[in-house]
Amino acid sequence: MKFEQHLFLSDVHIGAFSDATNQLIEKDLISLIKHCQKNKIALYILGDLFDYWMEYPDQNFVPKLGKKVLNTFEEYNRTVNPALYITGNHDNWTFGHFEERGFELEPDYRLFEINNKQFLLMHGDGVSSDTIEFPRAKFHRLLRNSKFVHYYQKYLSPKVGVNIMKLFSALTRKRNHSKLKPLNQIAEKLLKEHKLDFILTGHDHIPRVETFSCGSYINLGTFCNHRTVALYNNEGMQLVTWSATSKNFIPFEGNN
Repeated sequence: MKFEQHLFLSDVHIGAFSDATNQLIEKDLISLIKHCQKNKIALYILGDLFDYWMEYPDQNFVPKLGKKVLNTFEEYNRTVNPALYITGNHDNWTFGHFEERGFELEPDYRLFEINNKQFLLMHGDGVSSDTIEFPRAKFHRLLRNSKFVHYYQKYLSPKVGVNIMKLFSALTRKRNHSKLKPLNQIAEKLLKEHKLDFILTGHDHIPRVETFSCGSYINLGTFCNHRTVALYNNEGMQLVTWSATSKNFIPFEGNN
């Protein structure tokens, strides 16, 4: 299916907050998914939809997170188009459940073209690639290492293992909020090297659009805090805020 509109979101972090806050985030996200379903808008998730997502396949354990959200996504995936789900550093321990829900799963990055424009999509914590020069930090590589995952799950039960990662996750979220913007420099370099028009990431929780002579870098910020998403159509790329009340997009005012 050829889409006239494309929507990108990241850093929802379902499960990281109080029950009341999680329910509000889920409610607003569900309204957005239904809007995309109704209006046939292509959906792309750029990581950290959940916090923390860890499947234990040997114990048939799947986190009890965001079931209403996943049900809504599954309906979208079956009736419109499989949403592309690029896993982030808080939701990459997945062993088939997201595919069962109809997602097109991508553990690394995605290069593709829309309307003769070249896009690079990734979470923002680095990639494993011989062509995209943006290596992950050593600790993030460890978390994605199959041997580490195997022994972690062998010796730690789902309850203990998830709680440890949720504690780590809370610490990294606090750090990300106070960071400067190193992704800007990485994006400018990759835009030039690969002749790209757009690079989109999340990860550092700072919504912004940075325009360089060679292309544009869009950081999606956080859906959990900002409700920011990027919308691409015939008029170009916009960083916008989703209003669940009006069921509409509001232009994002300024870089944070």
